[in-house]
Order: sequence, then structure tokens, then C-alpha cells
Amino acid sequence: MTTPPPTAFDPEFIEGLHAIFEDKIVFNRVLGLKITSLLPERVTARIDMKPELVGHYAYDRIHGGVISAGLDAVGALAVMAAIGARHMDESAAQRLHRFAKLGTIDLRVDYLRPGIGSHFELRAQVLRLGSRVASTRMEFVGADGTLLSAGAGAYIVS
Repeated sequence: MTTPPPTAFDPEFIEGLHAIFEDKIVFNRVLGLKITSLLPERVTARIDMKPELVGHYAYDRIHGGVISAGLDAVGALAVMAAIGARHMDESAAQRLHRFAKLGTIDLRVDYLRPGIGSHFELRAQVLRLGSRVASTRMEFVGADGTLLSAGAGAYIVS
């Protein structure tokens, strides 16, 4: 019988993941990506709208590249959380080191509605975490909860 994954991470792992995702990955900093929830089975992040992210000046619509980059980043974050949960017997530093080889293999984005709003929520979950590849599903949601874009990603994990 296998042990179910824990429902919460230790503070050292959470701090390390925040540092990697929000600071060390410089492009995430440029986008303004901030983690809002970090669970083994689901992660969420937020992007606040700012003039540098506008893709259509007449409507103050967020650029499609920001959406796809954000979905890619939050998909990778979900994989990091799943890897961290799988290896809870290791120290936080050992688990954080496991992300060194993580990279995007494939990304699909469906743009469903224009991205107009003060801020956006990004959600992701891992559908399957294999020994070499992880598959994810992501959502880009408006401030009012409306689904604006959906994504799917595959990531190399080893």
C-alpha cells in the first residue's frame, strides 16, 4: 500500500520554491508572476496587469505571449510541486536541486477570450508525473473567474 502525498510542504521547501520561481527565473520577475498557492496536487499564481504587458493598446488587452509564458511557467511550477511531494523523504535542498533539468518539451495554448482586467490567476495541475516526462493542464483566469485561456504542457524531468 502506498502512502498518499502530504497536503502541505515544509517552510524551507516553500521558501526555496518561491525564490526559484519568483526571483531566480528572471523572466517570471519581468512578468510579475507571484505564487499564491502551492500544494502537491495543484498550484496557483497571479499576474497583475501593467502597461508593459499590453498586447493591444486600444483595449489594454494582455499580450498573448504573456499568457503562453505564464501558462508554461505555472505548468513547470506544478511539476516542481509534484516532484517535491514525491520525494518528501529528502531534505528541502535535495528536492529543490531536482529541478535543475526541468524543461518544456511541448506547450499548447487555447486563447478563449480576450485578457482584459486588473489581474489574472494562473492554475496548474500535473496529470501524470513519470520518471522522465510530466504532463500538465493549465488555466489562465480573469479577475472575475472567467476562463480566458487553457493550456497543456509536457516537461522533461530527468
